[in-house]
Amino acid sequence: MNDLKLFRVVDGRSVEIAGSAVALERHLQTLIEANMEAMLGIQFLASEYATGPRHHGRIDSLGLDENGNPVIVEYKRSNGKAVITQALSYLSWLRDHRHEFESLVKERLGGEAADLVDWSSPRLVCIAGDFTSHDAHALGEIGRRIDLVSYRDFGGGLLALQLVASVTGSTTSSRTPSTPGSTGAPSAGPGGGGSTVKPVRQFYDESPQSLRDLYADLDAMLISHADVQKEFQLHYVAYRRIKNVATARFQPRSHTLVVRLAVDPDTVELVEGFTRDVRKIGCLGTGPLELRIRSQEDLARAGDLVRRSVEDR
Repeated sequence: MNDLKLFRVVDGRSVEIAGSAVALERHLQTLIEANMEAMLGIQFLASEYATGPRHHGRIDSLGLDENGNPVIVEYKRSNGKAVITQALSYLSWLRDHRHEFESLVKERLGGEAADLVDWSSPRLVCIAGDFTSHDAHALGEIGRRIDLVSYRDFGGGLLALQLVASVTGSTTSSRTPSTPGSTGAPSAGPGGGGSTVKPVRQFYDESPQSLRDLYADLDAMLISHADVQKEFQLHYVAYRRIKNVATARFQPRSHTLVVRLAVDPDTVELVEGFTRDVRKIGCLGTGPLELRIRSQEDLARAGDLVRRSVEDR
């Protein structure tokens, strides 16, 4: 299923570079753990984490993604069938050991990160040399948030990762108010439980129709890229490939969509009231460039930046 090809072009002639699985599974794991945030958008927490006598095993890697979701990463050097089963078997441990996981986050990343862990949709990332079409089709039946990532080692320090399949699963906690729907609007989901935080669903419901229509057009622009996934977090809607390419939230009173992109602000001519550098500003969402979109004209001029964010990721 992995059809990723790499070519070296010399004097206008292309020569394919043969890719292969790395020699040792542990080498692949060590390499990705050392570069997990850059490669996967996940902050590394622990390696070979013991699950105790009841669950009988060791989780290859534990992490926290850019949206605050717990992540289990499992690796297989070649075929991916076993890695999916193994990752699923550890999910029950994760759900039963929330306090232990949060303690680990606090130890490695600090108390603020631990307080913001979002248990609505824990994520499984399965990395293998290849997956079959049956593996990809099975994800929809599993009903869990799973990414299948294939890799190729091209030698000379070249390692390629490719997201070959992804499903958003279903929310299981009151912290997240909605699950992906079939339209641009956040679909109805569980209520907010005892949380005092106003969720993105409520902001959407309070938005005027003009803002909802604007969001529907932004949504269509982002998901027109076949491999971009949409996921509803507590505070914003996230769009991602392996890593987030954009986040969007609503400001009903000012009729504004606040969009953050994975675009370097240093490469953009910033316009007051439309674009700003938020690298040193604490605000909701991910990505260093913030856009404030209030009209179809704003959305049109945001088009190139949105495209860059998706394609450069």
